[in-house]
Amino acid sequence: MNQKYPKKEKLKKKSEIDLLFAKGKWHSCGNLRIISMNLEQKPQENFELKNQKVGVSVSKKYFKKAVDRNRIKRLLRESYRLNKSIFIPKFGTQSISMLFWVSKEIPRHYSEVEQEFVKLCESKK
Repeated sequence: MNQKYPKKEKLKKKSEIDLLFAKGKWHSCGNLRIISMNLEQKPQENFELKNQKVGVSVSKKYFKKAVDRNRIKRLLRESYRLNKSIFIPKFGTQSISMLFWVSKEIPRHYSEVEQEFVKLCESKK
């Protein structure tokens, strides 16, 4: 399985993010929340997607220091990158998603974030 997180898989475009927030579905599990939208089932006009795209976000309200936000974002990206094999079948090969860390506490270890990510993927129907 390809364990890279190339540029083409990063959710960056404002138009894609706006579409996601307008029509995406929310799922929560523990300290992780995800909004996702599968474009295989609901193709959008003028919107072509060849593979899934994932973005990450951490609240500035709870984590004032950029160092803390960046660390959590790195951990979220890493958990996605290493667990794509679980993520892709659940959310689709042509989907856009955004991960959020909703806890007010910084995760102590990567394993904590990875467990939350795996639980989130498994709990999604």
